[in-house]
Amino acid sequence: MEFERIAKEVLENVGGESNVAHVTHCVTRLRFNLKDDSKANPDKIKKIKGVMGQVNNGGQFQVIIGNDVSDVYKELLKLGNFKGSNSSEEEKVKKKGVMSAVLDTIAGIFTPMIPAIAGGGLLKAFLGLFVAIGWISNESQVYYVLNFIGDAAFFFMPILLAYTAAIKFKTSPFIAMVIGGALLHPNFTALVAAGEPVKFLGLSIGLVNYSSSVIPIILIVWLMSYVEKLITKIVPKPLRIVFVPLLVLTITAPIGLIAIGTLGTIIGDILANIIMYIDTKAPWALPFVIGGINPLLVMTGMHYSFYPALFTQLTTLGYQTIIPGSFTSNVGHGAAALAVSIKSKNSDLKQLASSTGFTALLGITEPAMYGVNAKLKKPLYAVMIGGAIGGLYAGITSVRAYGPGGSAFTGLANYIGPDTKSLVNILIAVAITFVTTFALTWILGFEDEVEEKEENAVKEVKTLKNKISIKSPMKGEAVPLSEVNDATFSEEIMGKGIAIIPTDNNVVSPIDGTVSMVFNTKHAIGLKSDDGAEILIHIGLDTVKLDGEHFTTFVNSGDRVKVGDKLVEVDMTAIKEKGFDTITPIIVTNTSDYLDVIGNDVASVNEGDEIITII
Repeated sequence: MEFERIAKEVLENVGGESNVAHVTHCVTRLRFNLKDDSKANPDKIKKIKGVMGQVNNGGQFQVIIGNDVSDVYKELLKLGNFKGSNSSEEEKVKKKGVMSAVLDTIAGIFTPMIPAIAGGGLLKAFLGLFVAIGWISNESQVYYVLNFIGDAAFFFMPILLAYTAAIKFKTSPFIAMVIGGALLHPNFTALVAAGEPVKFLGLSIGLVNYSSSVIPIILIVWLMSYVEKLITKIVPKPLRIVFVPLLVLTITAPIGLIAIGTLGTIIGDILANIIMYIDTKAPWALPFVIGGINPLLVMTGMHYSFYPALFTQLTTLGYQTIIPGSFTSNVGHGAAALAVSIKSKNSDLKQLASSTGFTALLGITEPAMYGVNAKLKKPLYAVMIGGAIGGLYAGITSVRAYGPGGSAFTGLANYIGPDTKSLVNILIAVAITFVTTFALTWILGFEDEVEEKEENAVKEVKTLKNKISIKSPMKGEAVPLSEVNDATFSEEIMGKGIAIIPTDNNVVSPIDGTVSMVFNTKHAIGLKSDDGAEILIHIGLDTVKLDGEHFTTFVNSGDRVKVGDKLVEVDMTAIKEKGFDTITPIIVTNTSDYLDVIGNDVASVNEGDEIITII
């Protein structure tokens, strides 16, 4: 019931089901694409018990839940028809800003392929370690086979990126992969190796080795997305299945080889040279800076902007120096939260800080960052200082990660290279961060959240003194829930209440309050009274199967209603003729928030008669 409550309150405060174009979730956050952000109430969302915070990133309205996000998401899906969200609905959402769009694109292209790169990188890292300690010879066939398996993800990176970029740019992924394969074709590779000029229709093709390249294929697939749209408009529909792929390949691949690919290679080389310069002249810079500002990067979504540099380092140098700074920062979040858990006198905060502190050490930092450190402010300052100091040590000692991971203790294998130097030094770096951050959090202190037991006691007394009355939403015969032929209602699984066998077609509001949700099949409506009572009116049994037929709604989610306002008109006769039971349960879904919910002892009722008393 706790997850259901959180989901209902969040949905109500993002503007209701009608304002949600699309919703998904990640490890810690509900990610909404809202049709109108102005209908959402971030301040109220932040105050919901169980919600750790709210941010806007990449054009998304994100609600931070923490480790329970998947459970809340499941309950959220039960409250509306969110699974049906499609691209046409998403296009109605307001356009993103330029920076948000760029970050969203980078994340969408690089994030899906991380497991493949991580697997290949770790395999090569372990091979290097096994050779160093004498467990395997680098001249053995076992080493030879495992080594080219580990190399595959890097060598064929243009094909992996072609797929993810095509998905992001909404074009054909398999045609994109074919173009990526063309860049790596043995015949073209042989031409590059020979170094002799190659022309296509009189135009020179750049002799570029595209294996392990990053930027060229992304630019080519971006171009392809426009070429495919144009050709699809021109080619008659019956011929599209054959001629669209043919023309897209024939046009895009040569342009890519002649111009776009070469341009992408130049951009990639510039990026690689900048990174190599920094790595040579100031190897401490990247881990130091990232270790200090990583919390700000994550809050704004800017951490995705480092993906191109990270993968460029991996493909050109065989290692990367970006993630070590993230590792020290993440450990700092864990240290600060654990310090808060020990020092705080608030039992709820102690429990939250201890659980989120440990998950931060495993790389999931949002719960600790938003739920504890950023909320209390001073612990966040300690995290940034401690992360920078640990990152500085990692930079000075030339810590290198040989895979794309390594931002938590679960990714320590990424630091195993030709020797154990990086592994040892990253452990020292995070130890420095942990001690520094913990000590600073303890010394700087924070404004502890005082438990307001007396205030809670007063609220309980008020609840005893005040009762809430729920009126009848329809005319008919009132019966106990036990007479409803559905265990969900008769056993009061969803809450206590009463049922009505209707004698007319109108359903009106039983409370003064707001419409929290209108099911897409129109057979059920959720309301929230001004007193806080959450009411569900479920019109008939199994009527969801009618898919809205015979139901006409007069309100939308978020609408303000008063007792007697018309909500739904139902053709009860038609429903009965189709074999459905019209008995209508009226449920107080947040029954657990009250001492008792009593269905009044009445028989025949009219609209507006008192049918439920809440105390």
